[in-house]
Amino acid sequence: MPIVIDLDVQLARRKMSVQEFADAIGITPANVAVLKNGRAKAVRFTTLDAICQVLECQPGDILRWIPDTDAQSEQGER
Repeated sequence: MPIVIDLDVQLARRKMSVQEFADAIGITPANVAVLKNGRAKAVRFTTLDAICQVLECQPGDILRWIPDTDAQSEQGER
């Protein structure tokens, strides 16, 4: 997928656990894992808003686009 979610980077910077984060934004830890692992097919704007509020960041701090050819090589690194 050419959209990469850098949620784990932001959580690490804030030393916030998945459980704390999930509780703060109102979703399950399993859904946080789906976001972190890049398996999400969509993100609601209300969820994105909550993420940005809790992490005090901009959407571009957690979402980035990479071309398909780069996405395939980055997927192989995981």
